[in-house]
Amino acid sequence: MRDRVYILGGYQTDFARNWFKEGKGIQAIINETMDGAFAQTGITPDEVGAAHVGNFVAELFVSQAHLGSMVLNYDPALWGIPTSRHEAACASGSIAALMARSEIEAGSYDLTLVLGIELMKTVDSKTGGDYLGTAAWFEKECRGIEYPFPKLFDRLYDIYEEMYGVKYEHLAHISAVNYQNARRNPRAQTRNWFMNKEHACSTGQYNRVVGKRLRATDCSQVTDGAAAIFLSSSSFAEKYAKKHGTRFENIPYIQGWGHTTAPILFDDKAKEAGKHEYLLPHTKNAIRDAFDRAGVSGIDEIGCVETHDCFTITEYAAIEHFGLTRPGEAWKAIENGTIDFNGRCPFNPSGGLIGCGHPVGATGARQLLDAYLQVTGNAGDYQVPGVKRAATLNIGGLATTNVVHVIGADGS
Repeated sequence: MRDRVYILGGYQTDFARNWFKEGKGIQAIINETMDGAFAQTGITPDEVGAAHVGNFVAELFVSQAHLGSMVLNYDPALWGIPTSRHEAACASGSIAALMARSEIEAGSYDLTLVLGIELMKTVDSKTGGDYLGTAAWFEKECRGIEYPFPKLFDRLYDIYEEMYGVKYEHLAHISAVNYQNARRNPRAQTRNWFMNKEHACSTGQYNRVVGKRLRATDCSQVTDGAAAIFLSSSSFAEKYAKKHGTRFENIPYIQGWGHTTAPILFDDKAKEAGKHEYLLPHTKNAIRDAFDRAGVSGIDEIGCVETHDCFTITEYAAIEHFGLTRPGEAWKAIENGTIDFNGRCPFNPSGGLIGCGHPVGATGARQLLDAYLQVTGNAGDYQVPGVKRAATLNIGGLATTNVVHVIGADGS
């Protein structure tokens, strides 16, 4: 029988910060994140058996690779531990967690650090857009195109509209909810921004169209940030609980996971979408796999979802893919308030990528940290009442890499 993999907590940086303007680089954000993670959990560096770093393109944004080794600069007590860096575009942080989980399940290590990180505000927006374009097939889909990803997701919008039809006001509602949720989150990038549905529905100077129809309010943020979590074996978690005076049964663990990869070309995805009732069949399969592994019969057993809203259309599709509605009926869950903060199944109580921020390589780790906080009742002002189980969906590229986690605890 495979060992359970527990989450012992972690730390998220303030996503509103601009580290480049502060004169701080990649090692500074690594050190601060690890400071926070060790302080929050009471874990010490000498207890860590291995480290996994999720990052997309530090080689481009900050001219630094080999990030696994950079972790060891934090403390000599870490010297000699195995480290690695994982890249899967926006799903890099989740892939790092998957690899760490598999090592613990195999019995290789008892305690592993997972660190997701991205510094993105080192370049102008056009250059940054080109860098982000490498998450698609750059030569075929992005070279010479200004802000390629909004345009690619606009094409996804087109496919959904052909399949089922969509009203823009429903996408605007998703944006408004995520901004409202972010106001509760003290580490969210947009916590002090103004946003409502009326603004999201508008166009012009303060909400320009960035694709064909998608607007600035439909887009996730360009963000500097990092998040760290500690994953452990059951034996380490039990000892940890005794040491820190907490109930072992109340420590969350990864109950289920799903991981699928779709063809990278948009045109290939478009062909597949036309053969299925779901817009993103590989994303649906990752959710189904995670639920099956967790023994979850459906979304009614999930208290809240941290989903990948790189654009509002992806959250719109996720509503259906998670099973809140039938395909083509996501609008029902929007109109009846199901996904709102006080709804039946809140989506992105943290604010998501649109509200909290999207430091690409850090998002997967941040989602897992927020799932941990919700299940343990420690999410503060954005705590959803009574969460026993939470789910995350992290996608890389145009829903090319899909990673889903189900997090829960046995205690009441």
